[in-house]
Amino acid sequence: MELITRSGMERTKKYVRAFVIVSLFLSVLALVGVIGVLTYAKVQGAPPLAVPQSTLLYGDDGSVIGETNAGEKRYWVDLKHISPALIEATISIEDKSFYQHYGFDLKRMAGAAIADVKAMAKVQGASTISQQYARNLFLSHDKTWKRKISEALYTIRIEMNYSKKEILEGYLNTIYYGHGAYGVQAASQYYFGKDADKLTLAEASMLAGIPKAPGHYSPVVSIDQAKKRQELILQSMVKDGFITKEQEAVTKQKVINITGEHAHQTVEIAPYFQDVVKNILRSQLGIEERTIEMGGLKVYTTLQPKHQETAEKVVKEQIPEESEIQLGFVAMNPKNGHVTALVGGRNYEESPFNRAVQAIRQPGSTIKPLLYYSALEQGFTPSTTMKSELTSFTFEDGKETYTPHNYNNKYAEDEITLAQAIALSDNVYAVKTHLFIGQDTLTKAAHEKFGLTTKVKKYPSSALGTSGARVIDMVNAYSIFANGGYKVKPVFITRVEDWSGNVIYEEKNKKKQVLDSDTAFVMTHMLSGIFDPKLNDYSTVTGIQIRKDATRHYAGKSGTTNTDNWMIGYSPQLTAGVWTGYDQGKEISLVNDKYYAKKIWVHFMEEALKNEPVKAFRPTKGVVGVAVNPHNGKLATKDCPVQRFTYFVKGTEPTEYCTEHIKDTDTPKQSEPSHKKEKKPWYQKVKDWIF
Repeated sequence: MELITRSGMERTKKYVRAFVIVSLFLSVLALVGVIGVLTYAKVQGAPPLAVPQSTLLYGDDGSVIGETNAGEKRYWVDLKHISPALIEATISIEDKSFYQHYGFDLKRMAGAAIADVKAMAKVQGASTISQQYARNLFLSHDKTWKRKISEALYTIRIEMNYSKKEILEGYLNTIYYGHGAYGVQAASQYYFGKDADKLTLAEASMLAGIPKAPGHYSPVVSIDQAKKRQELILQSMVKDGFITKEQEAVTKQKVINITGEHAHQTVEIAPYFQDVVKNILRSQLGIEERTIEMGGLKVYTTLQPKHQETAEKVVKEQIPEESEIQLGFVAMNPKNGHVTALVGGRNYEESPFNRAVQAIRQPGSTIKPLLYYSALEQGFTPSTTMKSELTSFTFEDGKETYTPHNYNNKYAEDEITLAQAIALSDNVYAVKTHLFIGQDTLTKAAHEKFGLTTKVKKYPSSALGTSGARVIDMVNAYSIFANGGYKVKPVFITRVEDWSGNVIYEEKNKKKQVLDSDTAFVMTHMLSGIFDPKLNDYSTVTGIQIRKDATRHYAGKSGTTNTDNWMIGYSPQLTAGVWTGYDQGKEISLVNDKYYAKKIWVHFMEEALKNEPVKAFRPTKGVVGVAVNPHNGKLATKDCPVQRFTYFVKGTEPTEYCTEHIKDTDTPKQSEPSHKKEKKPWYQKVKDWIF
């Protein structure tokens, strides 16, 4: 018996020893496996947390003007901008031990396994928030072992590299809530018509119950099922200490208003403007198309929705629906180049071609201010005179001739001043000026000083705007006059943020003087003359048709060719330009069609500035104003039937008095200029200029 006992004990020792060795081996193997998994996770590093999200475009007032998405509404918000009630409800129902575990809740997994075995079916889930987040970010929802292993590895990587706050924020921004709404912000807006930080306890507890089965627990699908799920969540919150029994009872009785509508449906604000913004994101900022469409960008633009609404309304009012006339329109803040409104055509759905930035059309006489500014730099003044008569110019040793014509073939048959030439849009005066200062002068100035992106050709006819230009460029050029000579360029985007709020682009406005401020002001004052009947001569001033509608201080210029009509002008606060014509370049024959540009311009300016203070153009320090006879440019006397207060760069003002209307040449003292006898105060001069 003793021998048997010893033999049995030896065998037992062997079994125990083998068990210990195997256990140690398996433990070491498990430890090595764990270390290997952790090392792999560490080597792989932090997985990116970005998911496809809607890119939002904002107007200057902070409102959403556009959205890009692939049928999925996603908007990322910080955890601090999510209702605490929703956070607590989600943790209570989805993962009570979220802050205690490291990605896996072993106790919950064991409980779920036992429940499944008892029911002989899958009846209880055990996935933590971290696991669900990993699945939403990177994986499909199939039930293969490969997917489960991948999910575990992603979960470990997430837990090792991100804080609980970051994981919870990411989960709440990616979980699906039904009806195309991904994340709490999109869901809050869809179900309750409010942002995620405004949710009440009743709304939060209902929303937290939807992700388990959106098609079943959505209040839009079944309010009864949604309420049952909400009550279960409220009970869980009481048990977890998030709310009291009293709060549970009150919340259950709350009536919840369900919106069932996405915040941004089909955004139809400024589609042509939005196209320009997206093109800038691609071509100038180098952002990939996929990122623009689904990168969750926040793009802050310069568009002022009220200006845009006004522009679109005025276009519809002024151009009859049956007309085939098209247009390009741009409004801009002259101080910084911010484009506040843009219309690229009458119907975006029918034609997305953007006539405001893509079309190159003959600008007609709207090019003349660029020419005349160059002339002022070379010694011209508002009183410089030249003869307005039918004139043929000969070139190429007599082989080529060019004969410019005035509108309706009317000419002064006498000398007129530069101020009149602008107001009456005299073409002969313009061509003479162009040839006098050199044909390359306008070409250089248009590009180097005024920023035109199309070339003004060195032809005599270029003085009349026969070289094509874009609306956006012409409006920008006039803005340089309006701001006193500072270089600006059209700005559409002020800032771009990525999905997590990091600023990836910010517009920086650097001031650079490109025009002489005094000369620019003199040019502005001359451009105000298109509304002043004092400059009438052989024809009326070109702004006479809209003068009665203009209640503010404006400067501007119209332009007309056989196929194009323009009006560009500005106040101290706003510049706007309009082109109208046919896409095919057909001649504009109807009289009414020729006035659309002017009417659209003036009605837009009046409406857009309705609530803005009335401002006058402030004279610069280097200019002086004197009363002149507008027909000959000489200093006016009391006998001159018409006097116009006119500004000159100091030192270039006229010194000769008009003698055409002196009644008694033998008594020159009686014809002494009135401004010598009585010096007018500055405000009286401004009043005379305006009225």
